Amino acid sequence: MDTRGRHETKWALVTLAVGVVMALAFIPQPLDAATDQTIAQWDMNEPSGNGTRALVDGSGNSQHGTIGSSVLSGVEYAGATGHKFTWVLPNQAPADPSRLDQVPSSTGLNPGTRDYAVIFRYRSTQNFGNVVQKGQAGSVNTGGYWKFEQPLGFMTCLFRDASTSATVKSPISTNDGQWHVIRCEREAHRLTLTIDGVVVSQRNAQPHNISNTRPITIGGKLNCDQIRITCDYFVGELDYVRIESS
Repeated sequence: MDTRGRHETKWALVTLAVGVVMALAFIPQPLDAATDQTIAQWDMNEPSGNGTRALVDGSGNSQHGTIGSSVLSGVEYAGATGHKFTWVLPNQAPADPSRLDQVPSSTGLNPGTRDYAVIFRYRSTQNFGNVVQKGQAGSVNTGGYWKFEQPLGFMTCLFRDASTSATVKSPISTNDGQWHVIRCEREAHRLTLTIDGVVVSQRNAQPHNISNTRPITIGGKLNCDQIRITCDYFVGELDYVRIESS
């Protein structure tokens, strides 16, 4: 090979290497979490036919709740045991609170102004439903709220108080019937959505102060009538739900 050929090959390799490095730089990477304290951990390992219908908090903080009588416990899939929320249209009447897992409100479960994260492992094949939330739109002026929903199969996380709100939405759908770990973390000036360990959406956000007296509901809304306010019921399975804070 002549000298010119060697130089051309050298520069081609350099260009390729630079391109690879730049491409890697734009692959979303997991962020170090600012939350390091588990506030609640609902493992959802209760056996089928759980007579007490108790939703057990494994964090040691006694944030126990109740399992709705229409929610199936002890359901196994791909090595996991969890709760199954059976088929229903999200706006199908009548409203049915027995489809919900509920945890009573407490100071510890409210974000306030702290760094705060909600994590859950779920699977679904549907394109609708509120997965988990504390409060809802009607509670904006009474402490704010947060929620996770999956319109068209794209997970969305919202934090809102009386004056400001912030939303992050996944650019990839997760209603493929496989298990996915969803994490949404609210920090003082940032909201971050992570799916299966990779950051998929992030935005700057004004500080929120969220503190309401509503229970945490898993599987849809509690204050709804399917006429004026739809219940947005979730259809699918949950392996666990965890709340962390700073």
